[in-house]
Parts: sequence; C-alpha cells; structure tokens
Amino acid sequence: MQTVSWGDFEKVELRVGRIIAADPFPEARKPAYVLRIDFGEALGIRKSSAQITALYTPEQLIGRQVVAVVNFPAKQIGPLMSECLVTGFHDAEGNVALCVPEREVPLGAKLL
Repeated sequence: MQTVSWGDFEKVELRVGRIIAADPFPEARKPAYVLRIDFGEALGIRKSSAQITALYTPEQLIGRQVVAVVNFPAKQIGPLMSECLVTGFHDAEGNVALCVPEREVPLGAKLL
C-alpha cells in the first residue's frame, strides 16, 4: 500500500451533500445514474455519474446524504460533465454501497 503525507490528504475535499435528483444514465458503459447533489450554499449543486444501480433505486436515493470528493477536475463521462466523485465501497458481490454519514450533518461539511 502506498502511503500519502498528511498534507496530501488535507488537499482532498471530501464533503457531504444531499441527493436531490437521480436519473437513469443510459449512455453510460455500465449501468449508472446521473445524480444531482446539493452541497449547500458555498458549493452549490453538482452532477455526478454513479454506478450504484444494483443496490439503489432512484427513489431510494432522493434525500439521502452522501460523501463525495468535490475538488477533482470535472470529467467528461459520455454526454455528462461529472463535477464530483461520490464515494462508496464494493460489497461481497462487487456492488457499490454508498459511503454516508451515520447521522444528519450540515450540507458541505468536510470529512475530518
């Protein structure tokens, strides 16, 4: 495992946002949703592609808080310009389970 310095870790902006929209993304190579995530006043609403269709329906995602990297450069994914990276873990079957705060926290809160 490669190590990183504390300074490198501090550069990664892991923030909490609330999913306000989750739509199918048929143009994606693997099944995915286009998420619109509200990170609060300071960061606003950002879009992301998320390959989480195996464990979540769009209805289950709306209103859910998630942890995302918000300071990567935007990335073109098919017709979508992804503006953040939603985090998650692979379960035993290889499906992505979202990384979420245990309790409700303010939008835009930074992972410490």
